[in-house]
Amino acid sequence: MFSLNEVSSLAGRIQFRTETLTGIRCRISTERVKRALDRPPVMNNSPGDCPFCPGKITAETPVFPDGSRIIVGESVTFPNLFPFSEHHTVTVITSDHFASNKITEKQIADALTGQYLSLKGFPWCYPSINWNNLPSAGASIVHPHMQAIADNAPTYLAGRYIEESRRYFLKTGEVYYDNLISLETDSERFLFGDEISWIANAVPVGEREVRGYLPVHSIDEFEPYIDVLAKGLHRVITLYKSIGNYAFNAAIYFDRCGTDRGFRSFCSVIARINPNPMSMSDTAFMERLHMEPVILTLPEDLGRYYREFCE
Repeated sequence: MFSLNEVSSLAGRIQFRTETLTGIRCRISTERVKRALDRPPVMNNSPGDCPFCPGKITAETPVFPDGSRIIVGESVTFPNLFPFSEHHTVTVITSDHFASNKITEKQIADALTGQYLSLKGFPWCYPSINWNNLPSAGASIVHPHMQAIADNAPTYLAGRYIEESRRYFLKTGEVYYDNLISLETDSERFLFGDEISWIANAVPVGEREVRGYLPVHSIDEFEPYIDVLAKGLHRVITLYKSIGNYAFNAAIYFDRCGTDRGFRSFCSVIARINPNPMSMSDTAFMERLHMEPVILTLPEDLGRYYREFCE
């Protein structure tokens, strides 16, 4: 399912890996982990300034057109105040502002349910559920939260997998992910799981990437697997914490509802460097797990600014 080329450098061995299905490439240099960049996380937002904390969340977050928010357990879901998707919602996972390092399986499941409920009304779209945990993973607010997006076209990375899965199915008559799981279950990369197989991705798109493969292709099939996915995701987060990673990005990709074209939904999780009080990363789940950057400035505005102030 992937090719590998290994070369020698002055500091050690470097692997160049290419995923056969998509052509996605990565470089692995195990010597770089010795830089020891991970440190215990420092929370640089206070509850007093947080719109997601109790007492503020109902006053400072928007509501759906019918005036409601989605409440599941502790989780609260509402439209994103600053969307970058046609349908963009936020789910606050817990009422505890500083819960990033102690979130439970049930809290994850409740939040995923809130995200699912906010997405299932758009069967023609390509949805995803996403999570930036801590500022060095691109979270602008420390308070733990997920984000759901759905558009009429898939994001770049999701689109690659959806299209190449379709080609694979048309060419072979087989589902790529069934073959992948069959091979990886006997590999050193297999972690755990039966209904959902969790595997260290052979060609990672981020540090310590783990993928959980679901037996579904679209959001309308997702609900029965929320609890088992939450349990597996919690185990991956626990794995990261045992290594020293508290910051991470996660994304769950879906094809649109309708005809099964050979794609299978999967959850991708990557570890990020833990935050310090002076920094917040400018790359988050869109840049790292969808390969589709969110840009703040129109190029035309930048041109006008230059002509007005710099010429």
